[in-house]
Amino acid sequence: MSGGQEPMVRVERTVGFVLRLGVTTSSLCLGAGLLLGLLNVGLASHLFLQAGVLVLLATPIMRVIVTVVEFFAERDWVFVVLTAIVLVELAGSIVAALVFKQRG
Repeated sequence: MSGGQEPMVRVERTVGFVLRLGVTTSSLCLGAGLLLGLLNVGLASHLFLQAGVLVLLATPIMRVIVTVVEFFAERDWVFVVLTAIVLVELAGSIVAALVFKQRG
């Protein structure tokens, strides 16, 4: 890593932003879905609730992607490789879940 603590502070800030954005977006979608559900607006309620759950599930994945990009920009190759392995494992688990869902 170049420059000591400063690159890690940037990574932490970027990751923090991604996490806050994901949780906030998910909360807004879930809240809108709940409100629409209480107002008996069926399809819109369902779509907002699904979007909220999907955004919440995608947030940690986006965190890993952003971390890979940040470590790549810092040329911290050990952490690029380790974080990329985590990303591949996440992708593999998603593919496995989709395959097993089709079989069951």
